[in-house]
Parts: sequence; structure tokens; C-alpha cells
Amino acid sequence: MTVFAVFLGLLSWSSSWAEDISFFRIGTGSTGGTYFPVGGILANAISNPPGSRACNRGGSCGVPGLIAVAQSTEGSVENVNQLGAGLLDSGFSQADVSFWAYRGEGLFKEQGGIPGLRAIANLFPESVHLVVRRNSGIRSVRDLKGLRISIDLEGSGTQVDALLILEAYGIGVEDFDAVSVPSGIAADMLRAGELDGFFIVAGTPVNAVKFLAADSLVTLVPIAGKEAETLRQAYPFFAEETVAAGTYFNVPATRTLSVGAQWLVTDAADEELIYQVTRALWHENTREMLMRGHPKGRLITIDTAISGLGVPLHDGARRYYREIGVIE
Repeated sequence: MTVFAVFLGLLSWSSSWAEDISFFRIGTGSTGGTYFPVGGILANAISNPPGSRACNRGGSCGVPGLIAVAQSTEGSVENVNQLGAGLLDSGFSQADVSFWAYRGEGLFKEQGGIPGLRAIANLFPESVHLVVRRNSGIRSVRDLKGLRISIDLEGSGTQVDALLILEAYGIGVEDFDAVSVPSGIAADMLRAGELDGFFIVAGTPVNAVKFLAADSLVTLVPIAGKEAETLRQAYPFFAEETVAAGTYFNVPATRTLSVGAQWLVTDAADEELIYQVTRALWHENTREMLMRGHPKGRLITIDTAISGLGVPLHDGARRYYREIGVIE
């Protein structure tokens, strides 16, 4: 066999292999939050590129031929907008943001709804963190007046919720020095004395908060009482939550609010692909990866897979849940 023939054979083999590969982007959030690391675990779990070792031999149990990638973004609002524009294959979103986006209400009233949004699963609760300097004297949301506080990036779910919470406590953006930066940068700024505090909505523990707490630099401010109850009545996607003592070093148990983190696609996504992705999500090997990979992983369970969804299930996900008896 000539060298040229060998080359043609290799070219044909590699072209055939390439045809078997598909890519699947997962929009997550900033690298300092919870979406990004959890997205990385799930991307690894659902991937199964050509040449991978078989699942029953200790290899990948993901979707054959799929390579999934966790993509850092500005968070929930950007993710649903990019899904609507066809720029992402899937993305994570807070339940409140997906609820408004699907219906064209709240934050999406002017731009219009994204009725094609569909859900793969509800993943885990996300706690509202109001992180402040430990010796700042801030004890209540009302104490933020006149201070320099990050409300996260414009277009993020955190900023949406932060503004709702501030409004419930009678605080407008004109009442404090508002900064719009992602949580990782906000944590660096607080460490450098350039911020008094910042909001972040994410599953606990959040790395950006954990590292600050380890150096005894921060504590959490409670979001509770009549103001929180008013918010829950007005916006039912909010739930009561307590960040347990010990979640962050030397930070006591703190009452707050939470929203669900959900994995979304659109109705344009292929039914068979999303069925396979959903099946890979709930494979026992994925469960082990989540348990080992992130503290929030233990909360991602089939028992809450369809709880509190802000949008309808995708047909592929619905087929899987019906197949295993989660829905009729």
C-alpha cells in the first residue's frame, strides 16, 4: 500500500469520525459562582466522544458522539436571551428569570417573551447571599444606604433579585453606590477594601464567599422577616432558605431566600438528543460525579427534577420522565 493510499485511508477515517461528533454548549455563569463548576461536571457527565471507553467498563456513560462544553456567561438573563437567539444549545437559569422570560413579563416585558424555552430539569436551590465586610456594622439590608455595594452584572439573575430585595426594604439604586461586577471581581474588590458588600445568588458554598470567609473577612446579612414574606407573596418563585452554620467559616446560620436553578433548552432542540441528555443526567455515574465534584451536587436528585419549573418540559425530557414513572 502506498503512502498516498494510507493518507487517503486516514483522511476517510478521520472524516467519518468527525461526522459522528456533535457539540453541546451549556451556558453557566461567572467562574466565581456555582453554575460554572456544576456545569463543568454535567458537561463531562453527558459527553461521550468517539473512542471513549464503554460505560460498563468504567468509561463514559454520556450521549454517544457528544462533546459538551460549559461556557462561562453573565448568568441567567444572558443565558435565556442567548437560547432565544440560538447562540447556546442549553443554559442554566434561575426559576424567576425563566418564568419571566417565557411569559414576557417582569424584566422581559419590554423586549418580549421567549415562548420557545423548555426545561430539562430543576437542579438545586440557589441561596441569596448578601455578603458584607465582617466589621462593617451592617446588620440589615436597610444598613446598605450610602455604601458601595455590587449588585452583580447587568443582565444577571442576581441583579434582578437584588433589586427586588432592595425595593422591598425601601432602598432604590439612588440610595447607595451601586457597582455591577461579577462575583469573583466583587470578592477581590471587597478584599481590597473597594466594596462594602455584594449580592450573589448561587448554590452554597460559593467559592468567592468561601475564600473570603476562610480569612475571616466577611459575614452574611439575613433577608427575612416581613419584607421577605412580602416578597414571597408577590413572587412565588422565592422560597425560605437558611444558609447553615458552618457552610462558611465562622459565619452563623443565616435566614435568607432562594430560587431554583434550572437547566433549559428551546423547543428547537432535537427530541432524541434531549432524551439522551436527560437520561445521562440521571445516570448513576453522573450522581457519583456530582456527589464528589461539588457540595451542591448532592441536592441534584430525581425527586426534585420537575419541581417549581418556570417553563414547560422539553418533549425529550418529558419522554424520559414518563418512561421512568416520574410523570404519567
